[in-house]
Amino acid sequence: MAVAMRSLLLLPHPLPSPFPSSLGNNNKHLAFKPAAPTARRSSRTLAGAQRATWLPGLDPPPHLDGSLVGDFGFDPLGLGEDPKSLKWYVQAELVHCRFAMAGVAGILVTDLLRVTGNSNIPVWYEAGALKFDFASTETLFIVQLLLMGFVETKRYMDFLYPGSQAKEGTFFGLEAALEGLEPGYPGGPLLNPLGLAKDVNRAHDWKLKEIKNGRLAMVAMLGIFVQAYVTHVGPIENLIVHLSNPWHRTVIQTLAGS
Repeated sequence: MAVAMRSLLLLPHPLPSPFPSSLGNNNKHLAFKPAAPTARRSSRTLAGAQRATWLPGLDPPPHLDGSLVGDFGFDPLGLGEDPKSLKWYVQAELVHCRFAMAGVAGILVTDLLRVTGNSNIPVWYEAGALKFDFASTETLFIVQLLLMGFVETKRYMDFLYPGSQAKEGTFFGLEAALEGLEPGYPGGPLLNPLGLAKDVNRAHDWKLKEIKNGRLAMVAMLGIFVQAYVTHVGPIENLIVHLSNPWHRTVIQTLAGS
């Protein structure tokens, strides 16, 4: 029986119709019709189901369709449901990432110099109280407020009206040197001296690396804040203490002792 069934399955041509030929053309309604294919999901749905998300198995929200650089479907509070708000949050995250990367690098380098005794530098959270001979703290604060206010205003206006700031010529004549291609990604010889992403529209990999490193830097900055609050020392000193006795000098023992 099994051999007979296998032979039937291996036949190169379909079996003869069991209906008599006298039916003529009337047997066409009896012919086998394959089932209609099920409706295909949209490419966006398939992409959303297949792309990586911050929590495996989680369906990303509809407003995060994977088109943004570094989009892993993370928006538990729904802050980006409004397209205008989402556009602003993207720019805000990018700026915070860059500040965090600069801050972490500055803290680690200065803390390393301080611990090794190569420079008389205060711990990072006391650097703001350092007095300078050439200017008072109030003067430095006002100067920084004016300069950062001017730059941030220009950045915000470029966000609202992309390319407008490069045409006005009010940035001390540096518009041509900055040569911004889109909001958040200025270029030119000043900010892109190596020419790594001359065509910003084809620089997806560089954008993704930057946003990933920036998010890691923000997490590291938060850890440095908490670490300084608990231990009252810099990150390099905390690392040295941990390496001196890795199994007993950990964050758990530190929090338990505090």
